[in-house]
Amino acid sequence: MGLQDAANTRIGGWGNKGISGGQKRRVSICIEILTRPKLLFLDEPTSGLDSAASYHVMKRIVGLAKQDGRTVMASIHQPSSEVFELFNNLCLLSSGKTVYFGPAAAAEEDIEQGYGRLITTEEAINTLVNSYKSSQICQQVGKKIAEIHKKGGGLLEKSSQASFITQSMVLTRRSFVNMYRDLGYYWLRFTIYIALCLCVGTIFYDIDHSYGSIQIFGRERLNGHYGVAAFFFGNTFSSIPYLLLISIAPGAIAYFLVGLQRGIDHFVYFALVLFACMMLVESLMMIVASIVPDFLMGIITGAGIQGVMMLNGGFFRLPNDLPNPFWKYPMYYIAFHKYANQGFYKNEFEGQTFPSSQIGGAPTISGQEILRDVWQMQMGYSKWVDLSVLLGMVVLYRRMFLGIIKTTEKVKPIIRGLLSNPSKQRKTIMENPSSTPVHE
Repeated sequence: MGLQDAANTRIGGWGNKGISGGQKRRVSICIEILTRPKLLFLDEPTSGLDSAASYHVMKRIVGLAKQDGRTVMASIHQPSSEVFELFNNLCLLSSGKTVYFGPAAAAEEDIEQGYGRLITTEEAINTLVNSYKSSQICQQVGKKIAEIHKKGGGLLEKSSQASFITQSMVLTRRSFVNMYRDLGYYWLRFTIYIALCLCVGTIFYDIDHSYGSIQIFGRERLNGHYGVAAFFFGNTFSSIPYLLLISIAPGAIAYFLVGLQRGIDHFVYFALVLFACMMLVESLMMIVASIVPDFLMGIITGAGIQGVMMLNGGFFRLPNDLPNPFWKYPMYYIAFHKYANQGFYKNEFEGQTFPSSQIGGAPTISGQEILRDVWQMQMGYSKWVDLSVLLGMVVLYRRMFLGIIKTTEKVKPIIRGLLSNPSKQRKTIMENPSSTPVHE
């Protein structure tokens, strides 16, 4: 397609950077050709190109069509004589009426006789239409169409494509590059999380283990946000490095400024829970986006679902105080905030001892007692089970997203067909009451 000089050049860029409009059009044509379709439709493929580029592109397309035995249908306006000669068959339209349909070479024959007077455009079009209808070429085309109609035809064979692994790898790399280039994708979030963690870290700077310090956990919450399957895996894997970066760097600032439990194992667990939470939030918003088409409604819907989960995640009310019919069962166990809060609490309190304020009681209280009696945590399993549940929910949410987009891909055409066919059938019956409705 003559794009060798544009290799390794960004499609779009700031200012004058990036490829030209004509090169973009050729790239879009190449993308369609890559899938090797048996039938290829091109809408004005030479638009925006000069005569030399138009001829080069069309010649290449014609060569590919002959080489692979595929059919190419292209609409084109005012082609040069060189481009016109590349077409095998030609359909000429004027005001929506067929003026000619047949071999391109035969269209060059004169089909109207000179008039001794000026005629209107409408008269000229009618003359051309009537001349074509009475021509031998029109009769031959009609016979050919009738023969094809009698033969019928089966489904087109699926064209060969790159393997699933290749698709996933290419989409992962492309998505990763797009995320890296887009300042608002993860870098803005990264900056915001850095600022938030600096705020949290300085507010609770070097907190001690006095009884009053335990209460901060009641107010602290840290969370984050080509085939269909190939897109799904590419998008998932490309986001992991950025989410890990957001989990580790801002998390480290808050973790060490506040002075939470020392030890690399505690911090790694802290960062992994943050990572799982952001993966869950991102997965949830992807599910919402695949169902709710409007951007603003999607944000509102996602925020609403998050709000409901936060209310019964054990943060605003203790688990035993939640009403049973709905908020405790099942919402408390569905909300991922429950497992995130429990993981964070267990990671910090287990293995620690705090001064006790109970009169007449023991002088100290263990972290396990605080978790069980004060925060009403479930102590029958370790913090690693909470993390495993979060990661399992990530897999579940992503599978739900994959299922929704795959279902939508199949259901939408069916719905469109059901909505459009009845009117077409009624029209067919009205025009020819004796005919049987034909399904497209």
